[in-house]
Amino acid sequence: MRLELVWRDEDGTRLAATLWRAGPGRRTISSAMLGGGIGETSWVLNAQVAGTYSRLDPVAHLGELAASHGLVGPGVGMLTAASVDRTMRRDDRGVHVSATVGLRVPTWAASPEGAPDPELAPIHGNALPAPVPAPAPRPGTINIVVAVPVALSDAALVNAVVTATEAKTQALLEAGFPCTGTASDAICVSAPTKGEQEPFAGPRSTWGSRIARAVHAAVHAGALDYAEQLRASERRL
Repeated sequence: MRLELVWRDEDGTRLAATLWRAGPGRRTISSAMLGGGIGETSWVLNAQVAGTYSRLDPVAHLGELAASHGLVGPGVGMLTAASVDRTMRRDDRGVHVSATVGLRVPTWAASPEGAPDPELAPIHGNALPAPVPAPAPRPGTINIVVAVPVALSDAALVNAVVTATEAKTQALLEAGFPCTGTASDAICVSAPTKGEQEPFAGPRSTWGSRIARAVHAAVHAGALDYAEQLRASERRL
């Protein structure tokens, strides 16, 4: 997975993005707003936005960013408020992972019904008084891209997402963050379209174990880096 780090100026802010021009012959499973689901894709874009992001058309925004970098055809686009220039990359025997980790509002997946979440306000139960329109969800703060060198069945692709998510949560807890992630994380797993499909990607399968270790290492490093950023910020106050 050859990542390019690119920069842009947007609303007076210098922002980074990573590009993976994977080319044809790959398919992905993703929870991303642009290119989500299962399908053939040829590129992955992970773009940083300002923490005050308020655009109501994030999919159109991602399309604009993709076009500005000459990306054509089907692809996956993700947004994050995390510092993309601090993307963590880890490999494990053919599996390549990149992760941007921002934990401004760490979240438990299961929380009491109706509990407000500052990361997603004013949506998902955090009502705004009419007639103010509710904005789109805030961009994800932990975005993970996984590339494997072998074809995966549909079931194995789903299994890979579960494995990566479990490894992410393990890494966060071990790094001292009592949470399962943030309320708007995104993931993308990419595999070749050709070749005999692997039927499993659970954490004890050959490729699932490699996914788990690489994701764990990348997210753990990102979480520790984020914690250090917080401490440095507090020392400056």
